[in-house]
Amino acid sequence: MKKTRCAIYTRKSTEDGLEQEFNSLDAQREACTAFIASQKIEGWVLVPDSYDDGGLSGGTLERAGLQRLMADIRSGKVDRIVVYKIDRLTRSLGDFAKIVEVLDEAGASFVSVTQSFNTATSMGRLTLNMLLSFAQFEREVTAERIRDKITASKKKGLWMGGNVPLGYEPHGRTLKIKEPDAQIIRTIYDLYKKHGSVRAVKDQADKLDLKTAIHTLSSGRSKGGTPFSFGHIYYILTNPVYAGRIRHKAKVYPGQHPPLIEPESWDTLQDQLMGRSVSDRLGKERGKGRGGRKQVSLLIGKLFDETGDRLTPSHTKSSKGHRLRYYVSNRLIRSKSAKDPSGWRLPGPELEALVSKLLRKHLSTPSVMANIVSEATTEEIATIATQLSDITRSEPDEQSEKRNQILQLSQNIQLAPGRIRITISENGLAEMLGVDRERVSEEHLEVEAGFQHRKRGVETKLVLADTANPRDETLFKNIAKAHHYFDLIRAGQTYSEIAASEGVSKHRVYKLVDLAFLAPDIVRDVFAGSQPTGLTTEWLLRHAIPALWYEQRETFRTL
Repeated sequence: MKKTRCAIYTRKSTEDGLEQEFNSLDAQREACTAFIASQKIEGWVLVPDSYDDGGLSGGTLERAGLQRLMADIRSGKVDRIVVYKIDRLTRSLGDFAKIVEVLDEAGASFVSVTQSFNTATSMGRLTLNMLLSFAQFEREVTAERIRDKITASKKKGLWMGGNVPLGYEPHGRTLKIKEPDAQIIRTIYDLYKKHGSVRAVKDQADKLDLKTAIHTLSSGRSKGGTPFSFGHIYYILTNPVYAGRIRHKAKVYPGQHPPLIEPESWDTLQDQLMGRSVSDRLGKERGKGRGGRKQVSLLIGKLFDETGDRLTPSHTKSSKGHRLRYYVSNRLIRSKSAKDPSGWRLPGPELEALVSKLLRKHLSTPSVMANIVSEATTEEIATIATQLSDITRSEPDEQSEKRNQILQLSQNIQLAPGRIRITISENGLAEMLGVDRERVSEEHLEVEAGFQHRKRGVETKLVLADTANPRDETLFKNIAKAHHYFDLIRAGQTYSEIAASEGVSKHRVYKLVDLAFLAPDIVRDVFAGSQPTGLTTEWLLRHAIPALWYEQRETFRTL
């Protein structure tokens, strides 16, 4: 009788109790060992090596014990994995598919002691997919519960981790002032009060040799100790933490930490930054503002044209008395000579809407959501995707908090004939996502797009080159491939035969064929290019597609 070499895999999500003489890993191993012994008549034998992962989440495959086990399966040392429960192996459908692919290639399989499955049959795979769907649902519910806890804690003014602002250091669930870094922050605020310009603050900070904080990364490499950039200075001047407050998404709450800048002084400075006077703010607070809410130029200090000239906010009134807002090249305002025809004069609301649209589109791209934070676990990716979806889901109006939050993420905007390039603030994005600044991927911090412009020097309208919403050809072709694969399956071909004839992996065929079951109206939308922007091949392959068409419509409607 051929022997079946069995390897036991055990895992526990937390380190609690692992120091005990008989812990959860031991209990799992004991149950699995007894199960293998009961199958001795079938030729099952236990391999001597142990594959254990204590204190590691099942939402990622980056586990030392699991990686060793996968390597031994590939090299033919193990025929069967034995686990106490399927969720000990993984809680992710995507990761499960990768594990099954490795097992299939090696001619191996796995067994759950408390759940009876045969991964060689379609019914066994269906049952496993159902169980893993519930495990994934449980993980996502846990992530929502954690996000709700963070929101409630920030409402109480507690510091919930992330990138610690310069001038502070962590102190339990709050912050305490850290000298002499705090003096650098006070100096930057004093410079702005004196000069009233971010550029002037930058020049003076360089003369005073003010430098950013030095951070040591997990790799041992040091980062920081460099002069402050325009974006970093603007971020410091607009960070409510320095006024003793805590920001959560678009809302600000009183914090439990001491302020570095007096709150009233900080509020006055914000009015100064946004081009408002103190009297405007007081009039608004007393209900005396004319025409409702004041319009502010949220891109002040961030816009530059191809010559390096900054675009300055400017206001005028129409013949009907309406207040019109523009961003104008500085040389058109200060020059006493003939107007430079290369200067820009851009309607403020239209430019802000264009920048907002580009940032929303970029940050809602699945590849950006998955990779904007380096070395993120599956749970973190799910949380980040939810956070980004919250502010990019719908088109915000000019005065909404969402629009303000998105525009504040921009650090530098470069305009040139036919092109616009936006640099996203590393600090702002880290603050919004609640992660360390060093983990934000620089690869995804730039957005560039083409546009058409009609006039320059008088008034310019910008129109994105892709506003026609072109069809996603990749998705449309993959749907056609899915129907082709499904026709071959109905004709009697196996996944392996289809993969061999098409020159792709069996896993690719297995995942792609699901697209053949999309509702007809959804396929028509894809053909017309009118499907939700988040509905891509990448998204569909990473998520379970509902079997019922009306459920598909409800699921895809929110993308």
